[in-house]
Amino acid sequence: MTPEAIKEQLKQVKYPGFSRDIVSFGIVRSAAFVDGTAKVSLALTTNDPKTPLQLKREVEACLQAMPEIKETVIDIAVSAPKAPAPTGGGNLAGNAANSAHAKIKHAVAIASGKGGVGKSTFAVNLACALAKSLADAGRPGRVGLMDCDIYGPSVPLMIGLSGRPNIEGDLLIPMEAHGVKVMSMGFLIDDNTPVVWRGPMIMKTVQQFVQNVKWGELDVLLIDLPPGTGDAQLSLVQTIPLDGAVLVTTPQPAATNIARKGGLMFQKVNVPLIGVAENMSYFVDPAGQKHALFGEGGGELTAESLGTSLLGQVPLIPEIREGGDAGKPVVVTQPASVAAEVFTQIGATILDRLAKKPGTPAPDA
Repeated sequence: MTPEAIKEQLKQVKYPGFSRDIVSFGIVRSAAFVDGTAKVSLALTTNDPKTPLQLKREVEACLQAMPEIKETVIDIAVSAPKAPAPTGGGNLAGNAANSAHAKIKHAVAIASGKGGVGKSTFAVNLACALAKSLADAGRPGRVGLMDCDIYGPSVPLMIGLSGRPNIEGDLLIPMEAHGVKVMSMGFLIDDNTPVVWRGPMIMKTVQQFVQNVKWGELDVLLIDLPPGTGDAQLSLVQTIPLDGAVLVTTPQPAATNIARKGGLMFQKVNVPLIGVAENMSYFVDPAGQKHALFGEGGGELTAESLGTSLLGQVPLIPEIREGGDAGKPVVVTQPASVAAEVFTQIGATILDRLAKKPGTPAPDA
């Protein structure tokens, strides 16, 4: 019996009230097995005296289910939060119940392995499609879009917003368009000001977008990540437990090979993949002939390789690009179009899959 085997077993233990396991949150600090006895050390930051006791019972029950383990020794170090809301680096799950995102039911990352695949365009149209679907169901204003593409914040242009957000106390008030609440670095810098930042500054901004924005009550917060698997992605995972990630790719291998690496990154940090969306899948000419300009089948192959499914195929049509440039997403201006129907269907699939798992604000850790 190895420490790794014990930690793998403990992945079955969820933090009380949440959907994420105690191993991925960094609560399990050490594990050992000596002469039939499993010794586990946990570290928590919480004010709730019931949480350590509940975790101890669940950890003991989980370990005792392994036939090799005869006895358990569970050591729990509990420290009180140092501030009403977390700041700085490290494991930021502690105290999240007091932060501005505490009423967010589901948080979903929109990611890609590389740039140029239309990820932000996809995120904007998906957000608008979700907002319309929820409004039709009697739940308006329940979708948020957090633009974490720090170096290239294009969401404000694509969704038709400009200016500066209002401030209430020490919280930023998200701007709103088409029923979507939006926060972006694009609201906070001038158009001609480049963002020349190192990793820690990016991480700090992502943390502030989660903790210092008054999102209110949301059913879904979509998070438009920058391409790659760097500081922004890791900071986000540390700051808010994601209910899942959607990978956006185009069909050709140059995009799908890197998208697959992005999917593996999320799996490595225990973020479930909701599915893969294939953007710019095909072009239909005026005669009605379909052309696979960037190849075929890449999105489906990527999904299969990651053990998930293809959510949908978004066509390559001028209206999507024109809507993004004008700040009028095609989902809003042409709701009966093929593209809008695809985004609506993808949104419905995502909502259905999210409904099968509990919402996850971050626990104490």
